[in-house]
Amino acid sequence: MLSERLRDDADAMAGDLAELRHRLHRRPEIGLDLPRTQETILAELDGLGLELTTGTALTSVVGVLRGGSSTADKPAVLLRADMDALPVQEESGVEFTSEIDGAMHACGHDLHMAMLVGAARLLSAQRDSLHGDVVFMFQPGEEGFDGAGRMLDEGVLNAAGPRVRAAYGMHVMSAKYPVQRFSSRAGTLMAASDWLKVTVRGRGGHGSAPHRALDPIAATAAIVTALHTFVTRRFDIFDPVVLTVGSMHGGTKRNIIPDEAMFDATIRTFSQAARDRMRTELPALCVAIGAAHGVEVDADYREEYPLTVNDDTEQAFAAGVIADVFGSTDMHETMAFPDAGAEDFSRVLASVPGCYLMLGAATQDDLAVAPNNHSPRASFSDSVLPMGARLHAELAGRALAREAVGS
Repeated sequence: MLSERLRDDADAMAGDLAELRHRLHRRPEIGLDLPRTQETILAELDGLGLELTTGTALTSVVGVLRGGSSTADKPAVLLRADMDALPVQEESGVEFTSEIDGAMHACGHDLHMAMLVGAARLLSAQRDSLHGDVVFMFQPGEEGFDGAGRMLDEGVLNAAGPRVRAAYGMHVMSAKYPVQRFSSRAGTLMAASDWLKVTVRGRGGHGSAPHRALDPIAATAAIVTALHTFVTRRFDIFDPVVLTVGSMHGGTKRNIIPDEAMFDATIRTFSQAARDRMRTELPALCVAIGAAHGVEVDADYREEYPLTVNDDTEQAFAAGVIADVFGSTDMHETMAFPDAGAEDFSRVLASVPGCYLMLGAATQDDLAVAPNNHSPRASFSDSVLPMGARLHAELAGRALAREAVGS
């Protein structure tokens, strides 16, 4: 059977996938321009018989595998991996640690790429058994650069010709979930993510005479405190909002009152209603508190990624495939609550039905102390690579068979 061949082939390539992952990990690149990473992925896909194209606004790679079906209206499905790293100085201690100062694959995108390359190899070897086409989406710029949106603009959903009928992706986790265990949920899986950028403009002066200045530092502190109080006092706890100020800048020396100060906050919401309120009410609150301090405030609210929403039918399909492929319902955990993280794969899922999955890849048993994704000490287990490659291939193959029957 196809599943048995995929299992054996996936297990056989485990060492190769680990070597590829380590190579990618050593040479991370950040943002939308990833020339070395793109070159590596193109080389790995060479010879598989894929129709390969690269992006114009970003160094993406799209591969189309033509299945054995000869019908003109054969279906297509999409599999996605993100490619970019983070501006983090690695402290994981792994043998294949990053060789690039200030850059690290701290979110596991090196594993995502290796798993999708593995899936391309698995499926290309079984192309005659496929009931349609598979689009492989290798995407730069997930970490705050909206690479998915740019690839949609460049037509990735129609790369095979007809629009893909379903899309699947997965994300490894260095903590939270047991190693080699999948997790997902129907409906809202991850939060919407927005950016609040605030600049407070006062009047500088000597620290010994604050009454002769307009202190932007004091006003900024008051605004930050008020923002957190606003979230806890004005929003329903059953429609939660997460606000974190992650960056603050102001001043040069302890006895100098600066002319201005600034901060950046991330906002996570789980409903459009809460997101709409934050977009209008947060900037107004910042400006009002600034006025009370006699300073000017520019509050720029920028929408980033929408809610990541799994299609109910596709999520049930994916959970069923996991149970069947790996022989146990224990291999998949239904998340009780959405995750406050955000994903630009949300743009794909807003366009076509699909499912996004989490895959535990912790390297230690005590998940409570395991470094999380984005930590400079985050580490991920190579043992999940053949599993991820196989599940990608199974989801695509079975979805195509289902769509062909439905057609």
